[in-house]
Order: sequence, then structure tokens, then C-alpha cells
Amino acid sequence: MDAVRYAAPNQLDIVNVPIPEIQEDQVLIKVTCCGICGTDRHLAEGEFIGKFPLIPGHEIVGIISQIGSSVKGLIIGDRCVADNTILCDSCYYCRRGQYLLCSNFDSLGVTKAGGFAGFVAVHSKKVFKINNLTDEEATLVEPAACAIHGMDRLRPSVGVEAIIFGAGPTGIILAQLLKINGASKVVIVANKGVKTKIARDLEAGDEYIELDRENPHPQWAKLKDEYQGKFDIVIEATGSQAIATDSINFVRRGGSLLIYGVYSNADRVQWSPAKIFQDEITVIGSFAQTHCFPRAVAYLDSGKIKVKGMVTDIFFIKDFEKALEKLRSKTACKIALRP
Repeated sequence: MDAVRYAAPNQLDIVNVPIPEIQEDQVLIKVTCCGICGTDRHLAEGEFIGKFPLIPGHEIVGIISQIGSSVKGLIIGDRCVADNTILCDSCYYCRRGQYLLCSNFDSLGVTKAGGFAGFVAVHSKKVFKINNLTDEEATLVEPAACAIHGMDRLRPSVGVEAIIFGAGPTGIILAQLLKINGASKVVIVANKGVKTKIARDLEAGDEYIELDRENPHPQWAKLKDEYQGKFDIVIEATGSQAIATDSINFVRRGGSLLIYGVYSNADRVQWSPAKIFQDEITVIGSFAQTHCFPRAVAYLDSGKIKVKGMVTDIFFIKDFEKALEKLRSKTACKIALRP
């Protein structure tokens, strides 16, 4: 089968590799679609937690083509998505129920062979059937699972006012989750373009503030003048060091800041500890997800979280470099890769 493979950071090849052999508790998924996200850009550059050589792709959608001897509840031909996380269940954190902090955390497409290939082997307990989503729409299940974990970390009270910086796929999904789960107001701040248009089309937020990508200073000045210190929940979902630094100034006294974007390893922020102390601000990190896929499938497959139109571009494996170029151009909302 053809696959995208990094021999090392920035060393990309399209290679032909054997189809994986499955164990008795695994299924073989014939990949029909696999989403590309900002994490893949960081992986390509040797950041995040990648291990090389690597076949990336962690937003896996496909059809079950082979089943291990001990697998129950799944049949050949089932349309499905795969939870990419792999946990050891035996380290200090797993034994405390803090699975995302697993000392031996692995992930399909990040540390182990993933879905930018024709087939991928997945443990059956990590496979979930889908019914009403297209293959392209189903690439949003994994981002939705991560967004649900972010909500679990936030535990927002009914009636909160929230602002989200960034209108990427998870920003749009987080906005919808906040509205469904009791936020009285959700403001989305993002650069003018396809992402904010899709956010509006899906009615993800209650208010939208679009920034001029070339000269955002006038909009930022107005934003700071009108909204600093006005939100119970602030979500930084851009991965921008500058916006992460500024974001704390929008948190209301007693509020929470969720750091959700994926940043370069060298990025640093500077916050006033006195402000955090005096205003009793809670700063929360949210990394990936574990055990959130059932809820993500339920939200998306039921249509309660809307993802129609979020996949704006589709490429084939052989054109993966073009897909990365499109990702870097910031002119796509969600990109998907087909074998």
C-alpha cells in the first residue's frame, strides 16, 4: 500500500509498504479518509511528541476489512472511526485514572503508524461505528473528541459568557459545545476568511469579530477597549504565542483561561502572576483526549454538532506536500487526505 512516511523531520517520502498484520484483538481498517490538522504541520517539522520514522494521520475514517479472532461487536464492512490514543494502563497516572497523562502515551499517526496510508491496524476497543456522517465529515470526530476533553477540563457553569480566539475546526466545535451546554454568549474572534465564514454558516457563535490578516491592529484595539476582562471563559485556540499572551487580559475576575492551541516548542508567554493571584484566574491546559470518542460520535452523528462544509479541501496521498502547502496557506478550514 502507498503511505506518507517521514524518515525524520522534514524528510518526506511517499512509499510503498506492506499492509499491516492484525493481532487477535485488532481490526484492519481500509482507510477512506483521514483528516489533516495543525498537529501534522508541527510533526512535519519535528515538534510535538512525534517518533520517527512515522506514517502520520490520526483522524482516521474507514471501513473494516478484517477482524481479529477475539473481536466482538464489529463486522467486516462496518463504517467506522478510530480513537488514535494508546494507553499503557499500568503507569502511575493510568492507575490514578489520569489517562491522558500516561507516561507511555502513544498515538496512531503521532508515535505509531497512522492513517495516511491505505490500511491501518487498530485495537477493536478503539473503533466506533458511524451511520449518518460522510467520510469527510467523520474526520471531525477526533477533533470533536479533543474539544469534549477541553469542555471536561473547563466544566463551564450554565450562563457563562465565553470568547474563543481561533475559528479552526476545534474552535468551531468548541463554540457549538459551549452553546449546547449552557453558555449565554459565545464570541468567536478570528482572521477574516473561509473559517469565519463557515463558523457563521454553522451558527457556531453568537457574535463574530473578524480580524484583517494584514492589519489587525485597529480591530485588536477595539476588541481590547470593549471586551477586556469581560468573559468567564477565554479559549486560546490559535496556537499563536502573541494571542496566548494577550488572552489572559480578557478573563473576568474568577474566570478561566483554556490553553488549547498547538504551539511551537520555543514559544513563551508572559503573564502577571499578581493578576492571576488577585483575580483568582484559573489557567487550564487541554491536550488531546482519552475516552471521549463515544460522546463525539453521538454529537456529530446526531447532527447536534454541525460539521457540514468544514472540510474545504481533499487531496490524495501522492499530493501530500500540496496538502501541507494548503495547510500552511491558512486558506482552508479542514483538509482531508484520501488513499
